Amino acid sequence: MSAALDFENIRHGFAGKAVLDGLTLHVPEGKVTCLLGPSGCGKTTLLRIAAGLERPWSGQVRLGGRDVDGAAGHLPPEDRNVGFLFQDFALFPHLTVLDNVAFGIRTGSRGQRRDRARDLLGRLGIADKAGVYPHLLSGGQQQRVALARALAPDPVLLLLDEPFSGLDTVLRRGIYDELRLLLNQTGVTAVVVTHDPVEAMVLGDRVVLMNQGRIEQQGVPEDLYLKPANAFAMTFLGEANLLPVRVDGGRVETPLGRAALGATGAVTALIRPEHIRVAAASADGTPARVESRVFVGRATRLRLVLDDGTVLTAEVPGVVDVAPGSAVTVSVQAADIHVFPGD
Repeated sequence: MSAALDFENIRHGFAGKAVLDGLTLHVPEGKVTCLLGPSGCGKTTLLRIAAGLERPWSGQVRLGGRDVDGAAGHLPPEDRNVGFLFQDFALFPHLTVLDNVAFGIRTGSRGQRRDRARDLLGRLGIADKAGVYPHLLSGGQQQRVALARALAPDPVLLLLDEPFSGLDTVLRRGIYDELRLLLNQTGVTAVVVTHDPVEAMVLGDRVVLMNQGRIEQQGVPEDLYLKPANAFAMTFLGEANLLPVRVDGGRVETPLGRAALGATGAVTALIRPEHIRVAAASADGTPARVESRVFVGRATRLRLVLDDGTVLTAEVPGVVDVAPGSAVTVSVQAADIHVFPGD
């Protein structure tokens, strides 16, 4: 069983300074929502409010349609049936893995609680560690135990605060897949706080991009990456090249071609490295010189200099056999040039 989570006009902060100022957000039931943004933007504060660990200055919080914060009062954390996965895992060192997972289950006999714990450990691939103590586990195994313990009481809402920040890249990739599969199987509503755009896009059914206590953009990962609402959204979700611009009537002129004018006044034009096409010097396009070439596995990164001095980074799939100093041409689709209000 899971529940939708709603924040309405939430104001909260610390030492008299607002961190969240009028934030409204709907977290859909049975989905994974990732709160993404830089440090200090308010995402962890929002998570703590959902858990009941912080009481907002004003506004309303509803869990499954029930008021848990607002005019009706404050429902304490222990009565919300919310699971919380902390950054440091917070496992009990004196309990075995099995007992750690079974600890928070309040219903059923001892045997039923342990069976539930064993089932979750099996789903996460660590059933063989049931009798082991936490200090004998790797970081990735400890993270799986903490996740199993958070899910064991069958919470209506699971909150995860940068749960993978202490793991290396290889471990993260494996756990991402396991977590998505497990959350889909259980159908629990989950909110994940992260500052990593890749993590947010891999895990989230929806991504909520925050900045300075407000929501900049929200939606499915594809929309945030391919249809950014503003320059902050585009540059936070991934690398982008800044293009020189000249406004001519209803169009924006850039060294790579024209783009539609999406704003009045001063504008900023951006394009992602993977949207720059690189071809031989004899092809149609804008002349450029290769300044450097770096192979990064699935792609080759080229640092390019145009005739007007504009420096661009292009990312071309596979291996590109071009030497520094070579002449090439570059071209783009006009739709891939994003124009926003700016200086």
